[in-house]
Amino acid sequence: MGGIGILAYGSLINDPSSEIEMATVTRIENVLTPFHVEFARSSKSRNNAPTLVPVDSGGNHVSAIVFVLGENISIVEASDILWRREKHEKDKTKCYFPDETKKDQVWIKRLDRYLDLDVVLYTWIRANIGPLTPKILAKLAIDSAKADAGSRHEDGISYLIAAKKAGIVTPLMHDYEEEILAELKACNLDEAYHLARKSP
Repeated sequence: MGGIGILAYGSLINDPSSEIEMATVTRIENVLTPFHVEFARSSKSRNNAPTLVPVDSGGNHVSAIVFVLGENISIVEASDILWRREKHEKDKTKCYFPDETKKDQVWIKRLDRYLDLDVVLYTWIRANIGPLTPKILAKLAIDSAKADAGSRHEDGISYLIAAKKAGIVTPLMHDYEEEILAELKACNLDEAYHLARKSP
């Protein structure tokens, strides 16, 4: 096949940027990440909601898809597009430039000769939740749902709902969900989201 792809294993699956959508010619479905992933990062842009990132220990290979890009897209352009999406950057003149001094650096990494493609790019962001427990994840998710992120459905509960719909499963996921339901006395995550939004 050849060409360049972007590996999506989190919110990128259902919420790619318009740039990625316009650059995509086809998708490869039913893929598993070649690395383990867990809800191990608290995202500032989501009011500290837990998000999925690659991890060195724990986690699982999780469901993913690959956006296959058009032949006119170079690796540099694809890296810029993916970086802008992860940074919520609308200015198309801004480009990916890794800075090792930044703790919150969004890294664009590559898999060579993967899934019959020449190169597949993916994001790597440092895990920052510790200790990593279902109770801590649930508190972060609920607090984010109460905050501004909840009004945009960019909170931890909404993120968890989307991850479940995408078929993603991690070792902490079940207990993480159960902690949210128990804390809010909810029957399901949709109800939990609405209860969190109503609570002070």
